[in-house]
Amino acid sequence: MEQDVRKNPALLKLDLYCKGIRLEEEFTSEDEGGRKILRTRAGLGSGLEAVLPGGLWTNIPVVESFAASSPYYVGVREGTVWINHDDLGPVTPIRLAPKPPWYDRKTTTGKPMTRIGSLQGTYLGVYPSKVCEYWLEDPKEQCRYCSVGLNLGADDADEKSVAEVAEVVRTAREESGITYVDFNTGHYEGETFLDILEPYIRRVKEETGVLIGVQTPPHSDLKRYHELRKMGVNRVSFCFELYNRERFETVCPGKHREYGLDRYLEAVEYCANEVGPTGRDFEPWVVNGEIIAGLEEPQDSIDAIDWITGVGAVPTVCVFRPLIGTDYADVPPPKTEDMVPVFSRLYEACMEKGVPIGVAPNVHVSLVMLPREARMLQDNPNRFWMQELKLKAMSKAFGVRFNRELKKAVASRPVYASQV
Repeated sequence: MEQDVRKNPALLKLDLYCKGIRLEEEFTSEDEGGRKILRTRAGLGSGLEAVLPGGLWTNIPVVESFAASSPYYVGVREGTVWINHDDLGPVTPIRLAPKPPWYDRKTTTGKPMTRIGSLQGTYLGVYPSKVCEYWLEDPKEQCRYCSVGLNLGADDADEKSVAEVAEVVRTAREESGITYVDFNTGHYEGETFLDILEPYIRRVKEETGVLIGVQTPPHSDLKRYHELRKMGVNRVSFCFELYNRERFETVCPGKHREYGLDRYLEAVEYCANEVGPTGRDFEPWVVNGEIIAGLEEPQDSIDAIDWITGVGAVPTVCVFRPLIGTDYADVPPPKTEDMVPVFSRLYEACMEKGVPIGVAPNVHVSLVMLPREARMLQDNPNRFWMQELKLKAMSKAFGVRFNRELKKAVASRPVYASQV
């Protein structure tokens, strides 16, 4: 593996997740045409959105305390934004993720569009419902790394109508070319999270035809996922975060009490293997198991990756970020050298099991390192050349078909009273 961050964009992306970056005095991303650093409900989106060499989108920690001691700093030289290193000097020029014009506009109801949804890389993230109820318990049972209850109301609205969300998705599709929308909720008593999301899913699918993902706790009625697929959902993700059972209980007390790790794993496996054909002409289906690397031993994360790919799902691996105000705000981020084997295995396992990665068009994720990006962390990156050729062919064919379906969706778009 190339060890020089100046020559290995994947290693640089990983190192920046673990160390963050400092901003030179008077540097602001907006002055350079980039996006404002938003306090999104996810928390992980509270960094500098940038594009590294090789087209690797990333969200670099800036406001968290550990970033203040980072060896990296960003500044402008002769009109170009550069990442620099205290010891290495100039590392690489970068592009800031462009700020779309609609970021400065309001919905027809008068809300800033960014309070309805925000770009995370090149896809739109939407949190359409109230705060996760673990934050409302006494004592609170929220996941200890989570900042959802701290950021609500800062740059993210607590109430979003179906019409408002559809308006922002249409705008982001037309002006930013998004192809994917991710809906996310927390825990609600009575397992109402899917009931809450379904009206948004139906309306957005009808109006735009974009790919739709859903990230919620695992519903006890697994048949609900058959219905989600029939209405046009293309991805379901289950964030069990930690594969080590003791750490899961400690870090995620609410999830442990209400669901338990086994229920998360059951949902991942069921959706990957039991949710059959959609009944619709064209609706791909992907299942993700999501973990956080850096809150358990690296081998536990590797074991999680092997289990997820072993049941036919795709791992999503976040790097732990100690967010301001959370219970784990003072827990140090993981070391880059401990993360390299985890992400190296992420790519290997996906290739070995033949799970579909990197097929959807224009889906670049800034909050995590994608499996295909981790190819650059391999000692022998060319050994899966046959699998890579198949994925490229699949991606090309899918892109042609998907663009055709998007045009059909626009041509047959219904007109709602809220649009007139």
